[in-house]
Amino acid sequence: MSTSAKIAQVRLEGGRDHRKNWSENVEWKPAQIAYPSTEFDIQNLVLKASNERNKIRVIGTGHSFTELCKTDQILLSLDEYQGLVNVDKDNCQVTVKGGTKLKLLGELLWAEGLAMENLGDIDAQSIAGTICTGTHGTGTDFGTISTQIIALRLINGKGEIKSCSPSENPELFKAAQVSLGVLGVITEITLQCVPSYKLLVTNRKEQLNEVMSSISERNRQNRNFEHYWFPYTQTVWTKTTNIAESGEPDKDTFLNYASELVLENYTFKALCALAKIFPSKNKMVSKIVAQAVPTMKKLNYSHRVYATMRLVKFTEMEYNVPAEAYQDVMKEIIELVNSEKFAIHFPIESRWVKADDIYMSPAYGRDSAYIACHVYNKKDNTEYFKALEAIFRSYGGRPHWGKMHTLTQQDVIDLYPKYPEFNKIRKEQDPDEIFTNPYIKQLIG
Repeated sequence: MSTSAKIAQVRLEGGRDHRKNWSENVEWKPAQIAYPSTEFDIQNLVLKASNERNKIRVIGTGHSFTELCKTDQILLSLDEYQGLVNVDKDNCQVTVKGGTKLKLLGELLWAEGLAMENLGDIDAQSIAGTICTGTHGTGTDFGTISTQIIALRLINGKGEIKSCSPSENPELFKAAQVSLGVLGVITEITLQCVPSYKLLVTNRKEQLNEVMSSISERNRQNRNFEHYWFPYTQTVWTKTTNIAESGEPDKDTFLNYASELVLENYTFKALCALAKIFPSKNKMVSKIVAQAVPTMKKLNYSHRVYATMRLVKFTEMEYNVPAEAYQDVMKEIIELVNSEKFAIHFPIESRWVKADDIYMSPAYGRDSAYIACHVYNKKDNTEYFKALEAIFRSYGGRPHWGKMHTLTQQDVIDLYPKYPEFNKIRKEQDPDEIFTNPYIKQLIG
């Protein structure tokens, strides 16, 4: 059977329809959108693109705020390529298809009595997109989600199926754990999981000075710790999470649902709209939200605790800085925000991650703090993010690959000691640069 006949079995869309990412700050018109449902389909799509000198970018859920997925040629969606491939309960190891969304993955693992060791606070992403951008949760004993991978399988730019792990093609493995999607299409990921567990999360409204003076103790004494500082205030919302050895999972009640849906989303969205129309009200909005945040507890299985509902759309800049520089970085950010030069009101989020040895991971070689800054998606973020980035960069900051930044190729070379090794592997796996776009070319060559 010819390649073209095989490709005909894949659901395709054309017509140059506009596509947008989740935050709606990136828009593009792919010539074609492909929805393969098997690895065989993916391989033949890549071979066809290679033969015709076309470019491919893979999209998961479009939760990146950068132009990583933007293309005017072939957009490859893995939405129809989801699910478990293999479960090894004895060793708590699971192989999963690359397009599997984290929310679905959590439920599939739970049904097998398993769970991921740690997660971030959004579960809409695909597992492949999650690791390609170096996505993370929080906790000084935990690395990024990519550190939970023990093997993966991809189809490179030559249409070859490549497997890698610490013992098989180890250099390719270190490059593929965080790859920005430039080595190929990740079709299978094997995860080192743990037996399913319950978490008790406690959210509290606390004072900024008290929190900042006890960061080390809070990280040391708790499994997961993060906090949100509300601009122009002394209010911090802390989120502390630990294993629950006993207790039944909370029931989904209308009151809990209404609190998260109405207070944390619709009410906040209305306040965001007000602050956009009347920029002078941003300070007031931040103070209103700071006063309204509740003290609450939640007990449930881990995958149902990590994720939070996000209906208010925003753009985001998040930088990784050395953990030991966190206090100094936050001091400068607080001073910048309180100068009231920028009409913003979103809280600023802080999380912590353990060092790793992954070539293009922002946490490569250093225990890290991540600081995330948001702007309502209908407002201009340019000057605010520019000022923030200057602070982050002055401390050797490295951006989350899915969040906004202005790095150039030279910046990447300077910030990532293993960039030469990564780029060498990239050229081996994709010599014709099938998996690139103008954004990628500017960023890593």
